Amino acid sequence: MDLQPKLLIVDDEERFCKSMAKTFKTKGVVVKSVGSGEDALVEVSENDYDVILLDVKMSGISGIETLKRLKAQGCHAEVIILTGHASMDIALNSIDYGAYDYLLKPCDVEEISLKISQAYERKLENEKIR
Repeated sequence: MDLQPKLLIVDDEERFCKSMAKTFKTKGVVVKSVGSGEDALVEVSENDYDVILLDVKMSGISGIETLKRLKAQGCHAEVIILTGHASMDIALNSIDYGAYDYLLKPCDVEEISLKISQAYERKLENEKIR
């Protein structure tokens, strides 16, 4: 893929954010990370993103609540939910609320990479329709 997505990582696990940001920056992706749902809402209100990696379990507002609020404020980024807590309810709810997909942590960087590429392609397709 020639174009690279603008990626926002939302996770209260600082080591995970730093590791993912470093990995994707080396692939040429523009990356920003924040440590809470509240920070994500502010960040997305000020900057456009193509894809958001969003952790479910965070202090403050949850990833699912963040997802709902992002969509309510008109965010068009594709959201990939990440969680270390396997739950079919969370998976189904996240899709119902507008998430692109759902991944269990820990997950392989290549798997995350593939999901980000697929989500970005979908965002580009949706922009053509809009």
